[in-house]
Amino acid sequence: MSVLLSCHWNFVGIIITLSLGPSLPGRADDSTGEYYSWQYDNSHVRFNSKQTQCMDIPMDLRLCYNVGYQRMRLPNLLDHETLPEVRQQASSWVPLLAKRCHADTQLFLCSLFAPVCLDRPIYPCRSLCEAVRDSCAPVMESYGFPWPEMLKCDKFPIDNDLCITVQFSDPKNTPQPGPNNICPPCDNELKTDILRDQFCASDFVVKLKIKETTTENGDRKLLTRKRKKILKLGTLNKRELREMVIYLKNGSTCQCHQLDQHQNDFLIMGRKVAHKFILTFIHKWERKTMSLRSFKYFHCPSFHSTFQ
Repeated sequence: MSVLLSCHWNFVGIIITLSLGPSLPGRADDSTGEYYSWQYDNSHVRFNSKQTQCMDIPMDLRLCYNVGYQRMRLPNLLDHETLPEVRQQASSWVPLLAKRCHADTQLFLCSLFAPVCLDRPIYPCRSLCEAVRDSCAPVMESYGFPWPEMLKCDKFPIDNDLCITVQFSDPKNTPQPGPNNICPPCDNELKTDILRDQFCASDFVVKLKIKETTTENGDRKLLTRKRKKILKLGTLNKRELREMVIYLKNGSTCQCHQLDQHQNDFLIMGRKVAHKFILTFIHKWERKTMSLRSFKYFHCPSFHSTFQ
């Protein structure tokens, strides 16, 4: 059997062409079929059989709706068996796309969360995983999260004609950090979709004033004033937020111009990691472009963090 995989990725679409000999049960245009997946364990490839279903990628699967193909397969390559489960897990990755840490980030993630509906599953190559990891793991670390175990790159096959390779190998295609070395949580655009994605991926969202900032173990420590407007409480309680201390990971080595003037009101978003409040988004409160009421209309999927 010979397999030819050709991928063209230009942020408008992905075209995958397969030339197969005798095929596995279940054609690419079937709505259901037999699912053959493998898991790489450094010694051999194990095949598992599951009943599969092909379906349109829904609009509310924001991570992959505009990936370039319309049909996805379930179970996906992370063993999520239902669309609600995919939505829950994929939603935590949407803010990472806005950081543009690597040009192939969406290609890599969607090959797992919403694999294209073909005769057989096509996994990302190990080199693709490593390229995205090396560029995006530092950004994730700034939010207090390591590269997750489920995306450990040695789980994926070495480069061959049965996996998706790096499409943008030229470093010029991946945006590089600016000369000012801005901390990722401080580099945000005030666009509705970005605010919504960050809001949904956060454990807490508050409007507050900052009393002072200090440094601690390489992090920047934000001491907040007691009076706060809670926009999202999540699983936290009001007592935790009352005198919260927020940490900007590695904040002593990057710039956050948002914190130059403490008298401003700030929109703060973050997550609770190991009993610490980690900053994931900060912006000066802009009365002309922000309103407390607008946050009430952000509808988020039931969220369980991929990174926990």
